[in-house]
Amino acid sequence: MSKVTEYLAGERLDDVALYLTHEYLDSQGKLPNMGVEVDNGYVLVVPGDDGRRAFAAGTGMDAMEFAQTAMGNDGDIDDDLSGGTCPEAAAEENHEVKFIFSFAEAQNEEVGGIYEEGDVVHAYAKCTCGTTYSDRWVVDDA
Repeated sequence: MSKVTEYLAGERLDDVALYLTHEYLDSQGKLPNMGVEVDNGYVLVVPGDDGRRAFAAGTGMDAMEFAQTAMGNDGDIDDDLSGGTCPEAAAEENHEVKFIFSFAEAQNEEVGGIYEEGDVVHAYAKCTCGTTYSDRWVVDDA
C-alpha cells in the first residue's frame, strides 16, 4: 500500500500530502521518486513538518498561511488529491490546479459536525487563474 493510499484512508494523520504539477518539480529530482505520479504532476505524502517545509520550498508560500487564505472559498478538490474544480471555472476557460496542500485530522466527537463522523481530510488548492479554494471530507465518505 502506498503512502498516498494510506494517507487517504486516514492512516497517516501526522503526515501532510502535497500535489505539485510538473512545473514545480524536476522529474529527475528526488521528490517525484517519493510520490505517486498522476496526470499532471505528483502527489507526495511526507511527515508534517517536512511537508510544510517542502510546500514552502516548492511554492514560496507558508503552508498554513496558504490554507488560511483558501479556507473561506469552497471548491471541489479530487478525493485522490490529483486536481480539482475551481469555483471560478464558470467565469473563465483555463482553470487547472497548480498545487494542493492537505492535512488530516482524527475523528473528534467533541468538536461535532463532520468531525463526529470520522477522520477528516482538509485540502487547499491554488488554480492557474490565481483563485485559492478549499474542500474537506470524511475519510469514509471520499
